[in-house]
Amino acid sequence: SNSSAESLDRLYPAVGSSKPPRKRTTSQCKSEPPLLRTSKRTIYTAGRPPWYNEHGTQSKEAFVIGLGGGSASGKTTVATMIIEALDVPWVVLLSMDSFYKVLTKQQQEQAASNDFNFDHPDAFDFDLIIATLKKLKQGKSVKIPIYDFTTHSRKKEWKTLYGANVIIFEGIMAFADKELLKLLDLKIFVDTDSDIRLVRRLRRDISERGRDIEGVIKQYNKFVKPAFDQYIQPTMRLADIVVPRGSGNTVAIDLIVQHVHSQLEEPLLTPFLVFRAALASAHQCHPLPQTLSVLKSTPQVRGMHTIIRNKETSRDEFIFYSKRLMRLLIEHALSFLPFQSCTVQTPQGQDYEGRTYSGKQITGVSILRAGETMEPALRAVCKDVRIGTILIQTNCNTGEPELHYLRLPKDISEDHVILMDCTVSTGAAAMMAVRVLLDHDVPEDKIFLLSLLMAEMGVHSVAYAFPRVKIITTAVDKKVNDLFRIIPGIGNFGDRYFGTDAPPDWSDDEDALST
Repeated sequence: SNSSAESLDRLYPAVGSSKPPRKRTTSQCKSEPPLLRTSKRTIYTAGRPPWYNEHGTQSKEAFVIGLGGGSASGKTTVATMIIEALDVPWVVLLSMDSFYKVLTKQQQEQAASNDFNFDHPDAFDFDLIIATLKKLKQGKSVKIPIYDFTTHSRKKEWKTLYGANVIIFEGIMAFADKELLKLLDLKIFVDTDSDIRLVRRLRRDISERGRDIEGVIKQYNKFVKPAFDQYIQPTMRLADIVVPRGSGNTVAIDLIVQHVHSQLEEPLLTPFLVFRAALASAHQCHPLPQTLSVLKSTPQVRGMHTIIRNKETSRDEFIFYSKRLMRLLIEHALSFLPFQSCTVQTPQGQDYEGRTYSGKQITGVSILRAGETMEPALRAVCKDVRIGTILIQTNCNTGEPELHYLRLPKDISEDHVILMDCTVSTGAAAMMAVRVLLDHDVPEDKIFLLSLLMAEMGVHSVAYAFPRVKIITTAVDKKVNDLFRIIPGIGNFGDRYFGTDAPPDWSDDEDALST
């Protein structure tokens, strides 16, 4: 009908209205279990190498694959196979099912009686989908709603996803919005026989979503099949690749993966050795940046450095004097927080013109493992401080630092963040940690990087990439040797503190990059 045609035209552009369609390729796939898992406020990245360059900016936007098709067509299975075969460092799978709109009370009643159409474009929050995909393409973290299919409602808690090299976005209406289509670099349609899709939907909705067979069939006949015919099947013409018979095929993924790799015109990541060399040579002979603050080298501070730098110092003394330096460092760092005038009354009934912290909250984030040794000193001087952790490890094969674990407090974007690591040589781990905070919307000028000892190279690298980050340390050494060890240095801080043995090829950044 004319009304249907007009409705479709509003949802997606006519073929040929812009650039000619790409050559369509048919392909096949097989079923495999899902790979990705997320949990509340915890993100396992499975080892993400740096996604930024020496300037601190994103190396390349993520490649987004859109995966469309009818309900229960096997989209998730195809997505999983693509993830396995792509062989890129990090992939995110984003499901459209998470983005159903919040229902009104009347719509809730309709949904309970299987009379609400969840297969119509209006059932989805496209504004949130588009905003989420844009942030993921930029490498930033996003909050994803969790939809409860049993109660037809969003749960109170949201899960966190983090930007990746490749993003796979799957859903029945993946191609049903003009703005959404602009974000998709490759569009794949999974075409499966309607009888097979009905059987799969019956099995899924009864076993996983608590529905009865009559309700599932009623909803299918009233909404699912008509919506497929009117809104979903017509979008097949927008696809670059069609996967017929869905997961019943056997050779799909190779063709799709070849196509994806052909579209990735340059490497997604800067090789770490090249990246580290760029850090090393970028700022030689430059004066130290104004964003650096070094604790005044009093006889007391100099004496404590003498003790902890001495290779003959016992572990007990090393820990004791390191803790003293940490406490002084954190007290010094707190003086750079914003304060405002405040008047209080003394016990003698007199007014005292004082100062009080004017920010919302202070959060400490330690770069594991050495950085966590600074947490007690922070807790001792900041009452009720919140603590987050970042784990960065070195890939033994590539030498790259990789982000493996991240746990940050809720709403960290509103806080002043004290980022803690004990030694910084090239600044590679510190830059990765700062980039993580920025991608969680922490303002750059609210990040304070604290370290007991830094090399000039590390100071310059961080300051150049992030000129508004405040860098605070107790000492700066001039040199880094060929193994990226600070000279004269302090040794491997983590091993000296925890009493473990350092590997023969450690560098001072390895305190953050290994366990």
